[in-house]
Amino acid sequence: MAIINVNPTRMEMKRLQGRLKTASRGHKLLKDKTDEMIRRFITLAEQNKRLREETERELANALNSFAEARANSDSRVVDEAILMPSRSITIETSSHKVMGVDVPQIHVRDSGGEMYPYSFLTVCEGLDDAVRGVSAVVVKLIQLAEIEKTCNMLAEEIEKNKRRVNALENIMIPQLTETIKYIKMKLDESERSATVRLMKVKDIINN
Repeated sequence: MAIINVNPTRMEMKRLQGRLKTASRGHKLLKDKTDEMIRRFITLAEQNKRLREETERELANALNSFAEARANSDSRVVDEAILMPSRSITIETSSHKVMGVDVPQIHVRDSGGEMYPYSFLTVCEGLDDAVRGVSAVVVKLIQLAEIEKTCNMLAEEIEKNKRRVNALENIMIPQLTETIKYIKMKLDESERSATVRLMKVKDIINN
């Protein structure tokens, strides 16, 4: 490991020892933070997996019901029945922090209108199932988008923190440690040389 190019003085050694202490403390904090972020990420990833599976299953059922409705009814009647929806949702976005990372938070507000924008006499039951299924799955799709974006942002931050931890662990801390050892060795050599000179001077004076 290459040492830092510094003057081997006690003042410099003290300064580097302070940097080493700060780097070691920062390394521990970053590592602890990364471990906790990974734990949160795994929890969110599992939640995301479950929600995605539910959403895909419910969406497939709704599409199957819609296909059934079109097969059992006049397609023009089905298209006219769902042309003007009577219910809407409003999405409000904000953010909150997860381990210091600003992640999205999505709030869904339902208008509370009638779910079925048509007369039950004009269409078959399959369209009712399709509309009911889509109404339920829309909210889950929005939740899924929020969780997936959060997972992506946490994954990026985890990767950044891992690079910082590795840089501290494998480059900065060893480099500071080696440089401090080098300075200490040089100072010890200087002290021994000074001691030898003093002894020689004392011998000369005594003789």
